[in-house]
Amino acid sequence: MLISQITRPGGGLAVVVRSGSEAAVLRGMPSTYALAMEAATSGRPVAAVVAERGLGEAVDLPSLLAEGRVTLPITHPDPAHMHLTGTGLTHLGSASARDAMHAKLAGGEALTDSMKMFRMGLEGGRPAAGAVGVQPEWFYKGNGTTAVGPEQPLTMPGFAEDGGEEPELAGIYVIAQDGRPCRLGWALANEFSDHVTERVNYLWLAHSKLREASFGPEILVGELPADVRGTSRIRRGGAVVWEAPFLSGEANMSHTMANLEHHHFKYELFRRPGDVHVHMFGTATLSFASGFKTEAGDVFEIEAAPFGLPLRNPLAQAPAEAGALAVTAL
Repeated sequence: MLISQITRPGGGLAVVVRSGSEAAVLRGMPSTYALAMEAATSGRPVAAVVAERGLGEAVDLPSLLAEGRVTLPITHPDPAHMHLTGTGLTHLGSASARDAMHAKLAGGEALTDSMKMFRMGLEGGRPAAGAVGVQPEWFYKGNGTTAVGPEQPLTMPGFAEDGGEEPELAGIYVIAQDGRPCRLGWALANEFSDHVTERVNYLWLAHSKLREASFGPEILVGELPADVRGTSRIRRGGAVVWEAPFLSGEANMSHTMANLEHHHFKYELFRRPGDVHVHMFGTATLSFASGFKTEAGDVFEIEAAPFGLPLRNPLAQAPAEAGALAVTAL
């Protein structure tokens, strides 16, 4: 089952439920957030709430996407209560990259901090069920004000050195009234970052991640396939100028999803009732890593079969501000 949100012609949101090619509006539900909180509060699966409410009018979701009426698949009434976060160095990468990495790990040469973190994940990122494994790299991206809907531009700040895509999977969560993290499902995500800034010094990773991000258009409800295979591409002037496959899912990762979820939600700060979390799980595929330079106007496109419609966002850049930002003393 796939879930998305659309805007109604007269205003407001509607929840769309899709199975195969058939999509219809969920009756009596004002938003995906309301659906998730009802399931979390009642302790029932989302599918049970959907079955109880029932489906109404059929919709043509691809046409609505083209019209710009498909929004982020979940939002929060107060954007400050949606958290965009992520983990890195969690994926094994391609076979050749993995072999090269393992060869270096087996050698006697000094390891970078990134390689040390990757090795920690290989050795301790997949604990037995119920056990706690090693913590991953973790970063903060922003809140609901930096979440960009499908087909909408991902905008580089005027001071940015780069605007690059990161094709990832994101877990979508709400926090129940008793503080329990509850997973609604999984979505495609573009964890948009500034890789030039990050490359200068890894201590600038935090700066490079404070960018917008997009996810959706649909949320996959249910179990995540162990082996996810998708495609990341960049279009320029309508033509594909860069394309590569990407792998995700636990079969292609050094950490289990449960371990990554634990190390995010172990912080009480992230268990505030009613909050929404969009947590991105990393990637091994970047156009930047192959030497490609993005330009304003490029369109990022990420797709993988289990997740329904592709996630597309054009790249834009805000104008540079003149001089330093002044702070007003009170």
